[in-house]
Amino acid sequence: MASGKDTEKDQLAASLNDLFTNVSDMIKGELQGTNNVLELLEKMNVRVGEEYKGFGDVASGLRVFVEQLKSKSSTFDDCIQQLDAIEQHVMEFEALIAMLDRYVSLLESKMQHVYQIPPAALK
Repeated sequence: MASGKDTEKDQLAASLNDLFTNVSDMIKGELQGTNNVLELLEKMNVRVGEEYKGFGDVASGLRVFVEQLKSKSSTFDDCIQQLDAIEQHVMEFEALIAMLDRYVSLLESKMQHVYQIPPAALK
């Protein structure tokens, strides 16, 4: 009987050893899977960092471009103000010309009346 108990103890010890070995392998596998996920995440973070660095360079370039456009825009604003002033002067000249045209027409009619010249002869 003693040898039966020893055999049972040996089988129990072997079964427990197998159990602990299998649990250990399972934990190692899960840890390896977690480690793989973390490595992938690290690689993804590096890639995203590189991508955003490129976006930063693009944004910096766009900022310089916008500043150049603002500078050109202020130059155009000066030109637009000059054009507005010219337009105002043209309108004033048109009004003056219209007034002079009426005055000339009035003088013409007075001349015709004073000298009694037919209107077709003056033109």
